[in-house]
Amino acid sequence: MRRFATLVVTTLAIAGLSARQAPDSQRPDPKSVRLRGDRFKPLTYDEMTPAQRTMIEHVLSGPRGSTDGPFNVQLRSPEMGDLGQQFGASTRFATSVPRKLYELAIIITARHWTAQFEWTAHHRGALQAGVSPAVCDAIAAGQRPSSMPPDEEAVYNFATELLDKKQVSDATFDAAKKLLGERGVVDLISLMGWYGTVSMYLNVDRYPLPAGTQAELKPLK
Repeated sequence: MRRFATLVVTTLAIAGLSARQAPDSQRPDPKSVRLRGDRFKPLTYDEMTPAQRTMIEHVLSGPRGSTDGPFNVQLRSPEMGDLGQQFGASTRFATSVPRKLYELAIIITARHWTAQFEWTAHHRGALQAGVSPAVCDAIAAGQRPSSMPPDEEAVYNFATELLDKKQVSDATFDAAKKLLGERGVVDLISLMGWYGTVSMYLNVDRYPLPAGTQAELKPLK
C-alpha cells in the first residue's frame, strides 16, 4: 500500500511538472488570494494550515494561475486536495485530447450534473475552441445536437453513453478509439471523472457564479 501511494504521488508530480507553468511574473501572490464559496467559508491565507498553504501555492504556481473553482472546498482535505488539483491540471494541460473535444466533454459533464459554474466557464471555452453555439445550446437543453462534425459526434456519443448508461457500446468505444487512440480514450475518461468530481464539489458548496452572471442551465426533467 505504501509503495502504491508513493507511485501515485510520483506520477501526479510528474504530470504536474509536464503541464504548462505560469511565469513567475504572472503568478498571484498566495498571501493575497481571494477565495469564494458558500457552505464552505472562503479561507484567507492567514487562516490556512501549513498543508493548506502548500496546496494553494501549488495551485497558483501551476498552469491555471487562478483559484476559481473547487479549491476552497478541497482545502478542507489539503493533502488529498493537492493530489486532486494536480490530477485535474493534467487532465486539461497534459492531455492527448484536442482542446475542442475536451471542452465538449467538460460541458457534457457539467450539464449532466447541472453544475452552473463549471458550465459557465467551459461553455465559453468550448465556443472559443470551435464548438458551435448550436451544439452547445442543444447540450444545455439536454438534447442531442441535430448536427455535429464526426469528431464531436464520437466524443458526444462516448460521454453521454458513459454518463447515462454507465457503459459504452462496442461501436461507441471503437469510434472513440479510432479518433483518439487508446491513450485518448483513457484521457477522456479521466477528464470526465475529474470534472464529475468538480461538479459534486461545486454543487454541494453551492459555489457562487462570478459577479454579473446568471445561471445558464435549467433543471432537466
